Amino acid sequence: MLKLLRRIIQEVNVAGDLDEALTIIVSRVREAMVADVCSVYLTDPQDGGQVLMATDGLNPNAVRQVRLPPGQGIVTLVVERAEPVNLDHAAAHPRFLLLPETNETPYQSFLGVPIINHRKVLGVLVTQRRVAERCNDDQVAFQVTVAAALAGAIAHAEASGSITTLLGVLPQTNRRFKGLAGAPGVVIGKALVMNPQIDLNVIPDRRIDDPKTEEETFLAAVEAVRADIRELGQGLSQALSTEEATLFDAYLLMLGSDSLVGKALESIRAGNWAPGALRQTVMEHVRVFRAMEDPLLQERASDIIDLGRRIMSRLVEQDRRTFKYPKRTILVADDVSATMIAEVPAGRLAAVVSMHGSRYSHAAILARAFGVPAVMGLLDLPIAKLEGLEVVVDGYSGSLYLDPSPTIRAEFLRIVQEEKKLMAGLRELRDLPAETTDGCRVPLYANAGLIADMGPSRESGAEGIGLYRTEILFMIRDRFPGEEEQAALFRRVLRAFAPRMVTMRTLDVGGDKSLPYFPIHESNPFLGWRGIRITLDHPEIFLTHLRAMVRASEGLNNLQILLPMVYCVSEVEDTLVLLQRAYRELLDEGCQVKMPKVGVMVEVPAAAYQIGAFARRVDFLSVGTNDLTQYLLAVDRNNERVAGLYDHLHPAVLQTLVHITTLARTHNIPVGVCGEMAGDPMLALLLVAMGVNHLSMNAGCLPRVKYTIRHFSLERAQAILKEVLDFENCTAARLYLDAIMEKEGLSHLVHPV
Repeated sequence: MLKLLRRIIQEVNVAGDLDEALTIIVSRVREAMVADVCSVYLTDPQDGGQVLMATDGLNPNAVRQVRLPPGQGIVTLVVERAEPVNLDHAAAHPRFLLLPETNETPYQSFLGVPIINHRKVLGVLVTQRRVAERCNDDQVAFQVTVAAALAGAIAHAEASGSITTLLGVLPQTNRRFKGLAGAPGVVIGKALVMNPQIDLNVIPDRRIDDPKTEEETFLAAVEAVRADIRELGQGLSQALSTEEATLFDAYLLMLGSDSLVGKALESIRAGNWAPGALRQTVMEHVRVFRAMEDPLLQERASDIIDLGRRIMSRLVEQDRRTFKYPKRTILVADDVSATMIAEVPAGRLAAVVSMHGSRYSHAAILARAFGVPAVMGLLDLPIAKLEGLEVVVDGYSGSLYLDPSPTIRAEFLRIVQEEKKLMAGLRELRDLPAETTDGCRVPLYANAGLIADMGPSRESGAEGIGLYRTEILFMIRDRFPGEEEQAALFRRVLRAFAPRMVTMRTLDVGGDKSLPYFPIHESNPFLGWRGIRITLDHPEIFLTHLRAMVRASEGLNNLQILLPMVYCVSEVEDTLVLLQRAYRELLDEGCQVKMPKVGVMVEVPAAAYQIGAFARRVDFLSVGTNDLTQYLLAVDRNNERVAGLYDHLHPAVLQTLVHITTLARTHNIPVGVCGEMAGDPMLALLLVAMGVNHLSMNAGCLPRVKYTIRHFSLERAQAILKEVLDFENCTAARLYLDAIMEKEGLSHLVHPV
C-alpha cells in the first residue's frame, strides 16, 4: 500500500494540470481501495457548494454538471465536519440525496474524506461500493493520505485561477494571491523570475523573437553536458563495473534522442525560450516514466530530471550573461536571497516577491532597507507563469495582483501617489530630533549592509549606523574577502558617516544566511553553528575580519563592534582576546588606531539573564528582537506555515524586553534595539517607554518612527506600555495599539492611505 501511495503522489506532483491530476487520483484510488466508484468533488468558490469534478465508476457525463448546494447531500456533510464520513448504508442516512444523473443507485457503502489545505476544505474524495460494509481503519487512513497529497495541487490551481475554468465559474478579473506582509508600500511593475537553484518546476515560460539563436543556445548546452557525461564516464571507468558504467551510456543515448532533445527543439521553434522548452519536455517525460509499472523504468524519471538540471544549469549560466532588468523590477523567486537583491541594478528594484520566507527573513529585511515593498510566503504562486506580467505588490496586506484590471490599477496608482506625498511630508522631519513632547530624546540609527544604503540612511536623518551587516560583503563573493578588501569597504562606510558612530556586527552567517563557498548543512541550522560560534571556531577568518574593521577606523575613530549570537561570557572573553591581539598587531605595524567600543547582541534567551556579567565586560548592549522573538516563541520566522505565530507583542517577548532594560539600567550599561521591532512606529514607542537608549532600523522606517515619537509624551508612552503588558494575547494588544493610532490620526503611518 505504501509503495502504491508513493506512486500516486508522484503522479499527482508531475501531472500537467489539475484535470489530469484528478483523473489519475480517481483511477488509482478506485484500484487501490478495491472500490466500485471513486469521485472527487471540489468546492465552488462562489457559493461553497460541491461540484463533481472527476469520477471513475459514475456516469462520466455527470462531471461538472452535478452540483450539491451547501447542506444538501452526504458529501457536504463531510465538508461541514471537516472529517471523514464512513457509512455502510448511505441511502439510510438522513442527508442522503439521490442524484439520478450519476447512476449511483446500486452503491451502498460510502467513504468521504475532506481535502484540506491550511484549515480550508477544498473538496471531498469519495469511494463507494455495492457491498454494504464500512471501510476499515487502514482504508480510511489511505484515503485521507491521498486527499492530503491532492490538497496541494488543488490549492495551487485555486490560487492560479485555473480552477475557476474547470468549475465553469466566470474567471476573476484580477488574480489575487495572499501571502505575508514583508515590507510596507505599494508598487506596480513587471515581474522578473529568478532561479538561483536549478529547480525545473519554477522555470518560467518566456516568449522569444529569435528561435534560431535560441535553438543554437540549447544545442550548445546539450553538447556541453554530453561532454561532461563522457568525461565523468571516462574518469570513473576504472572504478566501475561494466554494468555500472552503462549508466553514462544511457545518459548519452537520452541526450541524443529525438524524444528529449527533439521535443525541446519543437517547443523552442514554437516560440518558447530554451529553459522553458526544456522544463516542459522533461516534465512530460517524467510523467510518462513514473506512470510505468516496471520499477526500473520508473527510476528512469530521476535520470531525466538529473539530465534536465544539468542542461538547465548551462542555459541559466548563459542567460545570466545577457540578463536584463525591467525599469520597475518586481523580483520574484522561489526563495529570494540577499545576493539576488544586491544584483539588481541601482534604481530598478521596485519590489520583492518570494514564495517562501516571512516578514523576518533577510530578503524582507533587505527590501525594507531599500525602501521597497515585499510580499513573502506565497506558497501557491504559479511562478513559472509570471515572467513579464504586470503585477501589483501590496506590502501592507501581503497581497499580489496579477494583470490588474483598470479599476484596481487606478486605485493602487492613487495609493502610490498618496504614499509619495506622505513620505515627502515626513522628510521635513529629517533634521529634527526624535524627542517626545516632554523632552525625552532617543537617538535613531539606521541598519545597513551595502554601500548603497549609506545615501538613504543619511537622507533619512539617521544619527549613525546602529547595525552594519558585514556578512553582505561575504555573501556576494565567491570566496572569503581578504583584509585589504574588507578594510577598503569598511572605511568607505565609516567615512560616509563620520564623525557619527557606526556599529559593525561581526560576521553573522549560518541559520538562514549561507555562503556559497562555505556550505553549512545542518538539520536545525538556527540552533546550530552560526554567528560568533563560527568565527570563534575559525580564528584565522575572525582575526582578519577584526583587523580589517579596526584598521578601517584609523583617523576616523567612529567604529563600534557588535558580537552576534552570544550565549555565554566565555564567548565574549575569547573575542576580546582576539580583538586585543588584532589591535596590538596593527599598532606594531604603525597604524594609528584606537580600541573601539564593543557590544553584545542580546538575541539568545540565555543572554537576557546574563546582563550583569556582560555589563562588566562590554560597553553596550543591542537587542536583536528578530532572533530573540524566534527563540522565545520556538517559531522559525522564515517558515511561512508558522509565521502567523511569530509576534513581537507576545507577552513573553514584552516581559523579556522589560527584564533586559531594567537590568541594563541597574548595571548602568546603554541598551539599544536593532531588530525589526524598532522600525514599527507603535512598537518603537513601547521600547522608548521601557527605557531603551537608542533605536536602529531600516532607513525607510525612520521618518515614521520619528514622527510617532514626537507625537507622544514619555508619560503617555509609559501608560500605554502598562496597558499592553496587562494583555494576555497578541491580538488584543495589537487591536489596542491600532485603536490608539487611529484615535491620534496616525494610522496612515502603518496602513495604506
